[in-house]
Amino acid sequence: MDAIDKKIISILQKNARTPLKKIAAEVFLTSPAVSSRIERLEKEGILTGFHACVNPIKLGYHIKAYINFEISPSQKPEVYPFLQSHPNVLECDCVTGNYSVLLKVAFPSTMELDGFIGELQHFGKTSTLIVFSTIVENRGVSTEINS
Repeated sequence: MDAIDKKIISILQKNARTPLKKIAAEVFLTSPAVSSRIERLEKEGILTGFHACVNPIKLGYHIKAYINFEISPSQKPEVYPFLQSHPNVLECDCVTGNYSVLLKVAFPSTMELDGFIGELQHFGKTSTLIVFSTIVENRGVSTEINS
């Protein structure tokens, strides 16, 4: 991956709908050359998709929370499919520390969040953090590695 690939990735992370012609002008290549690079980045698994950013509050999801969740390794075959199929789970990461899983969730109300936490507690211990405000939105990964 060279500097041009990194610039293309940076542009697409800011706006995945940026026209090829505009990207080409910014990286001093032709549109077909940019298209070819994007295809290669997809095949290599560097670009994994193009997504629309949605304002969850406008869709009625007023509660965003992070749930620390402790499960035993033997529960993974049962718990993981449950988490993967639940539409309110936005992200799920296996982590180190006192808890084994960190969930990012969105719900219309605290009552619905409470119901979900009750379901989780059938599997293990939870600790929940409700978000009041977000200082930095998901902004993508930097293409520059600091030394």
